[in-house]
Amino acid sequence: MDDAAQTGDRGSRILGGGAGRNVAVALLSTIVVFTAITILVVRSPGWEDVKQKFFNGEEFRAWFPDVLSAFWLDVKIFLVAEVLILALALGIAVLRSLPGPVFFPLRAIAIAYTDLFRGVPTILVVYILGFGVPGLQLAGVSTDPVVWGTVALVLVYSAYVAEVYRAGIDSVHPSQEAAARSLGLSRAQSLRFVILPQAVRRVVPPLLNDFIGLQKDTALVALIGPVEAFRQADIAANADFNFTPYFCAAALFVAVTIPLARLTDVLIARDRRKQQSGRAA
Repeated sequence: MDDAAQTGDRGSRILGGGAGRNVAVALLSTIVVFTAITILVVRSPGWEDVKQKFFNGEEFRAWFPDVLSAFWLDVKIFLVAEVLILALALGIAVLRSLPGPVFFPLRAIAIAYTDLFRGVPTILVVYILGFGVPGLQLAGVSTDPVVWGTVALVLVYSAYVAEVYRAGIDSVHPSQEAAARSLGLSRAQSLRFVILPQAVRRVVPPLLNDFIGLQKDTALVALIGPVEAFRQADIAANADFNFTPYFCAAALFVAVTIPLARLTDVLIARDRRKQQSGRAA
């Protein structure tokens, strides 16, 4: 018994030491690679000019407050669009999952929607809605480019998110619905209380990946007029003939994207641990 325990302890120490060495090697190799890249860039013939044009400290300090102020429009568009996308995409996914020939027209509409808006580039949808709808001059219809830019993002991303939802719904075993029906739940109740809760939990990580893309694509709204972070950076760059304001905008987008990316990694790792523990049980 003692020998087995000692053997286990030695194995743990060996594994621990191996893991520590792996971390040290990974850290050292990372430092070496980034140091080499830094030296290569800094010693390049045009580095001083690039540094002055893209990484000018004075320009950064001068324009960062204005770019930050404009960035809040990106944040507002992202938050509003995210809520609308979650609701619309779920409805589309549910329509695609309806069985039977009676619901074929609804399934066909949902399929046509996802095929259309996944096939057309987002920038074209932004242009078409941002310039086309206000150009119709319809009574009672908003002409605000922020509104139509947001609508364009909602339409495009709802098509992608609907497919994520649908994958989650399809991943729930049919026995779950059969068990719910045997307890007296209707098809709608089974979908609402049994299938959708499981499906949504399973697709949270890919949903976050889509919303990382959405957060970056809010910059496309600038193409139809609104002054958000990218547009403000463009104005500043044209004013001073310096590209550092673009770096300001990029830093702000990265500051939001990295936490979302790490949260996605955490959720994926947690889901993997749950699956492994389920298999072990």
